[in-house]
Amino acid sequence: MEYIAHKDGERVQTVKEHLYGTAELAGSFAEKFGKKEWGYCCGMLHDLGKYSKEFQRKIQNDTGERVDHSTAGAKVCNEKGGYYSILSYCIAGHHAGLPDYGNTAISNSLCGRCKKRICDFENYKNEIQIPMLHTDPVVFDPTKNLDFALSVFVRMLYSCLVDADFLDTEFFIKNENTGRVSGETMQILEKKLEQHVAPWLSNTELESINGRRTEILAHCMEMGKQERGIYRLTVPTGGGKTIASLAFALKHAVKHQMDRIIYVIPYTSIIEQNAQVFREILDAENVLENHCNVEYKDSEEFYPMQLASENWDKPVVVTTNVQFFESLFGNKSSKCRKNHNIANSVVIFDEAQMLPMDYLKPCVSVLQELVDNYASSIVLCTATQPALEMFFPSKNKMIELCPRMEEQFRFFERVTYEKIGKISQEELLMRIQGDQSVLCIVNTKKTAQELYKKLQKEEKNIYHLSTNMYPKHRKRVLKMIREQLDKNETCIVISTSLVEAGVDLDFDIVYRQIAGVDSIIQAAGRCNRNGKKDVAKSKVYIFDLIDEKKVANQKLQIETATSVLQDYEKVDDLTGITDYFKRLYHYRGTSLDKKNIMDEFKQMRFNFSKVAKEFKLIEENTKLIYINKETRAEELLNELKIKGASKERLREAGQYCVQIYGDERTENSLFDQLYSNGMLRPISEDMQDFYELLSQKQYSDEWGLDFSVDDMLMM
Repeated sequence: MEYIAHKDGERVQTVKEHLYGTAELAGSFAEKFGKKEWGYCCGMLHDLGKYSKEFQRKIQNDTGERVDHSTAGAKVCNEKGGYYSILSYCIAGHHAGLPDYGNTAISNSLCGRCKKRICDFENYKNEIQIPMLHTDPVVFDPTKNLDFALSVFVRMLYSCLVDADFLDTEFFIKNENTGRVSGETMQILEKKLEQHVAPWLSNTELESINGRRTEILAHCMEMGKQERGIYRLTVPTGGGKTIASLAFALKHAVKHQMDRIIYVIPYTSIIEQNAQVFREILDAENVLENHCNVEYKDSEEFYPMQLASENWDKPVVVTTNVQFFESLFGNKSSKCRKNHNIANSVVIFDEAQMLPMDYLKPCVSVLQELVDNYASSIVLCTATQPALEMFFPSKNKMIELCPRMEEQFRFFERVTYEKIGKISQEELLMRIQGDQSVLCIVNTKKTAQELYKKLQKEEKNIYHLSTNMYPKHRKRVLKMIREQLDKNETCIVISTSLVEAGVDLDFDIVYRQIAGVDSIIQAAGRCNRNGKKDVAKSKVYIFDLIDEKKVANQKLQIETATSVLQDYEKVDDLTGITDYFKRLYHYRGTSLDKKNIMDEFKQMRFNFSKVAKEFKLIEENTKLIYINKETRAEELLNELKIKGASKERLREAGQYCVQIYGDERTENSLFDQLYSNGMLRPISEDMQDFYELLSQKQYSDEWGLDFSVDDMLMM
């Protein structure tokens, strides 16, 4: 009898062909981290359930009936015991997602699945032999958390399996013409970078900005020859860390025959800028931009990129903290499929101080695993380096890539900090009006609106920026601000922290409400950004507002920064920055693993599904408010209502949305007030937490979604 796995018209792929094809692919993926036999075995056993008469009847007659074919291989592995039980997680979850261990009473848990009665699949024994496993899954190091190490191993194997399963099936369905293009080799990309930077490397004038950038670049290129490990690139604003980090990564990848470079960045605005720089140097075909704001439409031109976004099969990937870590802690095949391609890569974290504080311990633990067991190197890039050494074992001593680091920071000094203490809003506004080019950054959207409205009565050429403005609106305002600054005319901007990273603005004066030390230094990067003005006159004023209530999720950073600024004369003192992070981590204590993620992996009883639900860098208790004030916004809204919410429409709709976070949805919150006053209407029953703003008066072209409803100013 011929056992069929897939059909396409008259063409068939047998179960044996599919199992061998998947096993070969999964084995080749796992070989990147020295576990080829594990990947091969996982691929060979994953679809044993397709040997049942019931599954064959279904596929032969195209009946559409549901036949569980995933549990069979998991049962075989569980019954065989020993190391094979590790594979049971992957095989049981290769369609539904990695399960929790659970118990026999929970039907979708691993225990429940392994006790489940399924169709007889014993005919597999006529065609398939269970491959042998000869190696340990991980190195058993008594100084490490071995349970967590095993859980990462399961995820990596799962990634190898599901990607191999998808690719082998796709190869058959598309009759070998998949349209996938992996990009050029690291050696070719290295040559392209060398050609790009060649004119710079002749500059040895160390007392010029370009000379210093060249010194940093050349040192990073030389350091690329070092062994795999954990690196830091601590470079002041303007030091050229984007190109320097790329140069290190390419040299390092070529030296160690690594497969790709992955840039992990907290803000999409920085991603778009960096990805464009990389495309200009390395060519567009080699750079995959993968985050919520990019969609590779199903066209001939972008089709290879759309396919590559599924499993990160490009030499350079630029993504977000959210995408990177939620994939590593996810349990669904769509998220986890790419994970095995993180192995044998150089992973660069831009603005490393933005690693998620609530999940810092599990995030650092998984980075440790990537270095120890998956042939990866990590680079932490920032001007405000977090004190992460305490979380890594001493054997993984971080190596600094910036030459003469302290001297570089002295050379690149562009501003003078001044602490002015607590002042009233009125005093702050009086000070702001005395200068031509001023940026004032405050901690809440409410305060930003209040200050703007008061100042608007007195000044022209004043602008407001906050996330209460939908993204397309913010981009228009930023364009106007840049034009005003370029003309060297009066320009006053009241903003929240969104301008602190990835927004290329250059002001004479910056006012920054007390916040984390890293935020203050980021804000200073918008002052005398191009280094053309007198450092003594380029002031960054640090202030606090009298009687303003601290936002709960900012309170600890503010209190820690306040204590550090009392102890250190210079705000940007490198020792002070390290001390700030050490104190902050100490005060956070157990909340560095807020959801107790690490406790969900004990004695091979792993809770993958639970962790995937808990591990959310952006909490889901948010409301989206759709602002229908533009022609395209109105057209898109009609499409959403009539045609429904496709992935592409939702991405575009995000450009016209204001997001209200969970901490604002308390009693008498902005959302409650808008909703109770009849100003919001759900767009569709199918789209939860997605509302259309009905009152156009409630959205201002100057400051966005208004905090005042019925003339009542709210928190």
